[in-house]
Amino acid sequence: MAFFRPGVSREAEVRHHADQEVGRSFEELLGRAREAERELRRLQAARSGAAELRAAGLAFDRALTEALRSAEAARRAVFGVKAYDDRIRRRKGVATPDGARWTAEVDRLRTLREENRLTGIPRVPRPFAPAR
Repeated sequence: MAFFRPGVSREAEVRHHADQEVGRSFEELLGRAREAERELRRLQAARSGAAELRAAGLAFDRALTEALRSAEAARRAVFGVKAYDDRIRRRKGVATPDGARWTAEVDRLRTLREENRLTGIPRVPRPFAPAR
């Protein structure tokens, strides 16, 4: 007795390979984010000006966003090629040890990025032009 098992779509295979490529750069991007955070903390400790802190905070935010995108891609790739077409496969992928590790990493990076956006990027006042 033969059962019908649908194959994986070509689009899913392409997305899976693309996510594997992006996910490979995670360690490098995380290193850049750590370096940007060190620079931000150094400037905060030195009580630098608001413009310097803002630039460092924005650089840290960009580095975190790149690392987060890489972690999300690696997470999707770990779930497997069938998870791109099937939500149940995605749910099962989260339950695997590698899936749980990448999910925790993505959550940690999202939290860190949101914390930086709320408290790490100082607002620089706009110049005030008096009304005539």
